[in-house]
Amino acid sequence: MPRVQTIEGAVERVTFVNEESGWSVVRVQTADRAEPVTVVGNLLGVQPGETLRLSGQWKQDRRFGEQFQVESYLTVQPATLVGMERYLGSGLVRGMGQVMAERLVKRFGLATLDVIEQEPWRLTHVRGIGPKRKARIVEAWAEHKAVKEVMLFLQSHGVSTAFAVKIFKRYGQKAIQLVKENPYRLAEEIYGIGFRTADRIAANLGVEPSSPRRAEAGVLFVLSELAADGHLFCPREALVQRGSEMLEIAPEGVDAAIDALAAREQVVLEDHEEGPAVFLVALHGAEVGAATRLRAILESPADELELDVEGALSWFEEREGIELAAQQREALRRAARAKVLVITGGPGTGKTTIVNGILRILGRKGRRTLLCAPTGRAAKRLAEASGHEAKTIHRLLEFNPQKMRFERGPEAPLEADLLVVDETSMVDAVLFHHLLRAVPDACQLVLVGDVDQLPSVGPGSVLRDLIRSRAVEVVVLTEIFRQARASLIVVNAHAVNRGELPRGEAGKELTDFYFVEREEPEAVLATLKELVRERIPRRFGLDPLREVQVLTPMHKGLLGSRNLNAELQALLNPRGEAIVRGSRMYRVGDKVMQVRNNYDLDVYNGDIGQILRVDEVERQLVVRLDEREVSYDSADLDELVLGYACSIHKAQGSEYPAVVIPLHTQHFPMLQRNLLYTGITRGRRLVVIIGSRRALGLAVRNNRVVDRHTHLAWRLARAADIQYTDP
Repeated sequence: MPRVQTIEGAVERVTFVNEESGWSVVRVQTADRAEPVTVVGNLLGVQPGETLRLSGQWKQDRRFGEQFQVESYLTVQPATLVGMERYLGSGLVRGMGQVMAERLVKRFGLATLDVIEQEPWRLTHVRGIGPKRKARIVEAWAEHKAVKEVMLFLQSHGVSTAFAVKIFKRYGQKAIQLVKENPYRLAEEIYGIGFRTADRIAANLGVEPSSPRRAEAGVLFVLSELAADGHLFCPREALVQRGSEMLEIAPEGVDAAIDALAAREQVVLEDHEEGPAVFLVALHGAEVGAATRLRAILESPADELELDVEGALSWFEEREGIELAAQQREALRRAARAKVLVITGGPGTGKTTIVNGILRILGRKGRRTLLCAPTGRAAKRLAEASGHEAKTIHRLLEFNPQKMRFERGPEAPLEADLLVVDETSMVDAVLFHHLLRAVPDACQLVLVGDVDQLPSVGPGSVLRDLIRSRAVEVVVLTEIFRQARASLIVVNAHAVNRGELPRGEAGKELTDFYFVEREEPEAVLATLKELVRERIPRRFGLDPLREVQVLTPMHKGLLGSRNLNAELQALLNPRGEAIVRGSRMYRVGDKVMQVRNNYDLDVYNGDIGQILRVDEVERQLVVRLDEREVSYDSADLDELVLGYACSIHKAQGSEYPAVVIPLHTQHFPMLQRNLLYTGITRGRRLVVIIGSRRALGLAVRNNRVVDRHTHLAWRLARAADIQYTDP
């Protein structure tokens, strides 16, 4: 067995970090070598300037040469003044940059850390440090030490630095104690930490594989995974099978865990014609609550309204200088009297005209109207199209991040006679429930969306379920208007939705839709980069950063969003002040995207912005989002990814001047008609698809939509005494 060796040195730079596993590549300068050595292994949280004592073995890598493979390490106090300066100025202590670190070390030498810990009052003798900055430095150093202890505890379990910081932020000084007591709480309470990481920690802490606590945590994990895939429940039989396979325990253990969780009201068991179903408590409450509230709204009469509908339609036509189509006239007639109306249709079918008609006609009669949409971009588009103020649903409901609740609800309902919700296909079951709780019984509700687009990112299938239930009035728009027929984007979107191949024009005359055929993934990537940087800006006058969005079916692979973002960052924003966060680099000027709702910052999944400033001293990024500035701490950066390219799912509700879509058989698992249709409909002035004809054909022909496990349609139909049959 090879002998374990020990080396000591200062970290020169962190070359790579895998944020999921913690595996890192760093360069360390030792005293006995002229050049830094390469160290690989689980090096959580190391910073340039830190002095490390590393235990491990020397290995000879065929590609990269000599490397020291670390098995364990300790941070030791820097032994030189230069090392101390680098250590303190590396950014690990918020509020202290390189200049301040140099001043401190010049004043206190190698005793600097002792002064910070034991005689902090002496810090104010250094120029630039007053009482406030002194307090911040002392507090940041104490937090750093505590986080380091947590990281050392989690080091052998593959938990990344960022997650260690999050764990410390959540649990404070009790972090290690609480994790030891119940490691599975990490999977439930810390965003980004999955069951498998928590399970690995539990195994190392001696939790038996057959432990009931492990089985219960596994059941909750499976239900959470299914919720992330859009399901509100799981059939009990399928849950037992899936849990048994994942946990590698007998089905009886999973069955008992389900009953134990139900007894503690952590899951809900519900009998259904197709068999028993298991819900997470919050999702069951959302679905039952939405069905109950919608039924109450439907059964409550609207306030009396004297309206000559035909006269109102003629007035609107004259006012707008248009002639309404038969479908539009029917939609407006029904909107005038329906308590709840769903309007669905593809691009160019006149949904906006109908919304404007409803607002003009009912507004003229003094109806108080409110408009909302699920995302900021969708709300902005709705406001521009209607001429009325429109808000995100969260802002309309006045979400309070301190209390983690909506201020609008049964006790403080919305002050409206008419509520219009756009992009309803994006609204998930939980948000729909919160919205309905705030809608007054007498209020009319108009839900607008395209049921053929991808369903919501969150769990549920609200728009599809409302239509399936037959419990609400529905208008389906199918006619494409003459102006819209001039757009190949609109024509091709409808062609794809019918299962037909789109046509792309190539000639001297500019058009708005192109298909560029490339067979090899490398050729697709090369053409995409050329189009984004040169050809689209030159021919269409569009800014590649602000007006061109790359949409891709998947995250992984050469043509996935992760690699495309790295390629496009290097292409469009190769230099500038930066913060490195694990394997990601954020530069001033980068386009970035929020990937989860953060109520404290008031930013939401799918929001796109641009980095304005990097504050190395505070370890913060300042991002412009929707004309306001948002500051991100280092620990929040896992919620922020580069936004040059994103998945088509993430682009729902957004519209861009130009959209570029790589499409290849590499994307085979995601080549579906509704995905391609959604991607095409995101482009306003230009859509370019680059890829193979085979991949395009596969996507167009694949109309298999994975049905989500929901009972909303069944509940609504049953409450309305309508015979419901699952499609």
